[in-house]
Amino acid sequence: MKKLVYLIVIVFIASCGGKATDKKTELADLKKQRSEIDTKIAKLEVETGDDKPASKVSEVSVLEIQPESFKSYVEVQGKVDAEENVQVSPEMAGVVTSVNIGIGQNVSKGQVLAQIDDKVLRQNVAQVQTQLDLAKNLFNRQKALWDQKIGTEVQYLNVKTQKEGLEKQIDILRSQLSMYKIKAPISGTIDQMDLRIGQGVSPGTSSIRIVNASHLKAKALVAETYAPRVNQGDEVQVILPDAQDSLKTTLTFASKVIDPVSRSFNVEVKLPSKARYRPNMLAILKIVDYVNNNALTIPVNTIQKSEAGEYVYIAENGIAKRTPITTDKVYNGKAEVLSGLKPGDKVITFGFSDLNEGDAVKF
Repeated sequence: MKKLVYLIVIVFIASCGGKATDKKTELADLKKQRSEIDTKIAKLEVETGDDKPASKVSEVSVLEIQPESFKSYVEVQGKVDAEENVQVSPEMAGVVTSVNIGIGQNVSKGQVLAQIDDKVLRQNVAQVQTQLDLAKNLFNRQKALWDQKIGTEVQYLNVKTQKEGLEKQIDILRSQLSMYKIKAPISGTIDQMDLRIGQGVSPGTSSIRIVNASHLKAKALVAETYAPRVNQGDEVQVILPDAQDSLKTTLTFASKVIDPVSRSFNVEVKLPSKARYRPNMLAILKIVDYVNNNALTIPVNTIQKSEAGEYVYIAENGIAKRTPITTDKVYNGKAEVLSGLKPGDKVITFGFSDLNEGDAVKF
């Protein structure tokens, strides 16, 4: 009985061992077949040119460049000023006896604004006038006698000289008398008025300002670096932020002298007469210092740099091409290209940061 059991166990073990050997053989055959197939595939790929991996296609944005007008500007900050903006100063010292105008009032050239005490001088004028009246009377009588050949020539010349001397003297006094009147040197509006009756004044002191707002200008200082590029007659855009206005005009003045302290020079632009323009208002001057009406321009942020110089990528037949360029003027995010590009070139403006020469692109 025991022998029978042993026999059955041995048969079973032998049976299991045989199945394991068959699977290993089958696996080895399959691996061999796979190796042969891989070898054939590799050979066919080489023969057909399909052995290269598929190229990565990058999505990009492009700008087809065409000639356009390009301008660069020198931008400076200045202010509005009146061409006629005058501080009025008295010509004589004294005490103010009357004030004839108020702030904001319009005045005409030569109008009397205030009076300085001239009592003593007027008394002198009256005294000399009396003497002159007597001298004229004596002269007329002596002349009448001289015409009749009565009297001597010396008598006639004496009264004539006395009369003429008093006439000159009274002219001088009257001229001095007019200097006690503070008059408007220009026509305009009283912008400052600080005089009071009883106030003492003297030449050189100023309490009155007259502004002619019908003749305004914008003026600014420009750094000497731009001296060769900024000249009288250049196109300029004047922006007045507070007046919410702007205008295009030309420079009416550009100084030829550089200030040794600020290292800058003055420029001015005449402004039209508008009620909203006021002296000392902020003015921004954008002066055109370069114009090319047939320029090729590209966005500044598309330009890349290497040791060899500047370059951009252009899309040509679906391939990225690295193109060296040279640029000149730059303004408002655009650069003028002097060489390296031609009209119709498609400059890659987005997606160029990870590109290499020859990469496939689509847009």
